[in-house]
Amino acid sequence: MFGQNTASKYLNCKRYSVVIWAAASLSLWGLTGCGNSETLSEDAIVKTAYGAVQGVTTETHGIYNFKGIPFAAPPIGDKRWRPPAKPEAWEGVRKADTFGPMCMQASTSDGGFLERIIDGQGLGKIKKTLIMKVVEAQPKARISEDCLYLNIRTDNLNSETPKPVMVWIHGGGHQFGSSDFNYYQHNSLVEKGVVLVTINYRLGAFGYMAHPALSASDPNGVSGNYGTLDQVAALEWVRDNITAFGGDPKNVTIFGESAGGWSVTELMTTPFGNGLFHRAIGQSGAATYHLGQVDADPLGWVSGYAAGTQVTDALGLENPTADAMRALPAHTIQDVITEKMTDGFHHNRDGYVFPKTVGQSFIDGDFYSVPTLFGYNTDEASLFFDNDPQPSVWIEAFPRPDAKAPETSRAAQLAAFQSHYGPHAEFLLDTYNLSNIDTFRAGGMRMMGDEIFGMNIRLVTNLNEDRGQYAFAYTFGRVPPNKKQTLGAYHAAEIPFIFGSHEKIMGLSKSDKTLTDLMQSYWVNFAKTGDPNGENLPEWPNYDGENWMQFGGNNALKTGAIKDYNKAKLDALEYGLMQKLNGLNTETDNHLSEQKLSPKDLNQKD
Repeated sequence: MFGQNTASKYLNCKRYSVVIWAAASLSLWGLTGCGNSETLSEDAIVKTAYGAVQGVTTETHGIYNFKGIPFAAPPIGDKRWRPPAKPEAWEGVRKADTFGPMCMQASTSDGGFLERIIDGQGLGKIKKTLIMKVVEAQPKARISEDCLYLNIRTDNLNSETPKPVMVWIHGGGHQFGSSDFNYYQHNSLVEKGVVLVTINYRLGAFGYMAHPALSASDPNGVSGNYGTLDQVAALEWVRDNITAFGGDPKNVTIFGESAGGWSVTELMTTPFGNGLFHRAIGQSGAATYHLGQVDADPLGWVSGYAAGTQVTDALGLENPTADAMRALPAHTIQDVITEKMTDGFHHNRDGYVFPKTVGQSFIDGDFYSVPTLFGYNTDEASLFFDNDPQPSVWIEAFPRPDAKAPETSRAAQLAAFQSHYGPHAEFLLDTYNLSNIDTFRAGGMRMMGDEIFGMNIRLVTNLNEDRGQYAFAYTFGRVPPNKKQTLGAYHAAEIPFIFGSHEKIMGLSKSDKTLTDLMQSYWVNFAKTGDPNGENLPEWPNYDGENWMQFGGNNALKTGAIKDYNKAKLDALEYGLMQKLNGLNTETDNHLSEQKLSPKDLNQKD
């Protein structure tokens, strides 16, 4: 969980988390599979280590979908707030024709994000009304603690030649989301040559809450990070069972967006992830700026224990035992969190699952290094800046420009930035035009996106390349095709291009189809070999300290390599992160690292 100004920690509050929920809701045609006719197939019976499963046909002949396969025991009763246990075996053939429930999360309103997404597309009134009516008509999704299931799409049953495996980790701020969203349930990637796995993992307090009583009941003396351990358990299940589905357990790529991108970097830095995957793709997310500690409040961040105690206090539990906490009904816990908690729950450095923070692990070179492909969108913050208009994730209540006293307000802005960005303060104010009341919103949105997403994905790419790995970076700039659109290349906008899961009512041009094919080809090539390049594709050079692939604008033919994308801005923003990480080493007693790395050292190779 994050710092004292939780409202300004955008990606860590419930308001942000519903962005992905709402974005995915545009495809709620599809929580149950696009309305396509699916039938159990006698040709899709596969034996796993726990029993046989029978999958269903899909809209593509020869591709089968196996839904709702348990990869761990239900984390209920005494198994709540514990590491995942192995699933129980079953007799006979289990029907894999229904997605498992979504993990526990709020089922309340999306806070207006869905309407914002639809409005931002620039659609006409009739289309907007139609979309809202379709969404409103959808049945409520099943939500349960019993949610640790995965889904597999494959066209490679009974083959002696295994195919690469891509394991998708959904976004949603670690508070919302599910593997069964229709955005993620499509055959395109399978048709290009991989076996696709989508997984659930525990969310919110059920997935990431730490508490002294829970640590006292744990053999390793820790608590929290259960969602990460669920992801590990899913990858272990893939390692042990995917061969039966035609997948290669020695060629597994993890990929995810937003919190799924955070998860990719979290899996790279927890020792429990080592060896379970061989390539990594992060879309609009890297957790290098998450500074959460399980038992300390460094630099204004709320500790895991403090957050967990807030939950038990809100539940009216005084000095609770772990047994008392596990005895509460799940809906009672979730209702209190939904109504009373303003923060989200995330991974914490506990010295066991996470020996260091993700950022410190990367800086120290203490992470599982595999070929990586990371990138972000040009307008990441367009959906949520208006809800919390703070340009910097680190500065609470950033001063606004004042047309009546421009010099005074600029001086206040400069002082706020100097406290964190030091010599880069004036450059940031000017390059993002934050001192002008007419440009503050646009500049603030751009800075928010560059700091939360761009700077962190570039940092991961740089430091992984320093380990001698292939490392690739991209920027995605496609915007909704309607001239009245206001979203730009918004957060999650690239997902349907990766999965081929476009909703035509939202607008789909010939160029979009070309761009979809390009991006899918790059992603699948990377999963196959660790290199996205291939025949008839524009060359995507290794990052090498400067190279980005630009999926530019709304013309796929303009896709191509560029150098030093946003370099000066990202350098200045990276300085701010280094200040925080160096302060973390200085001001806490967790001894994350003996090394204090200078921002200049980090940026030298650029």
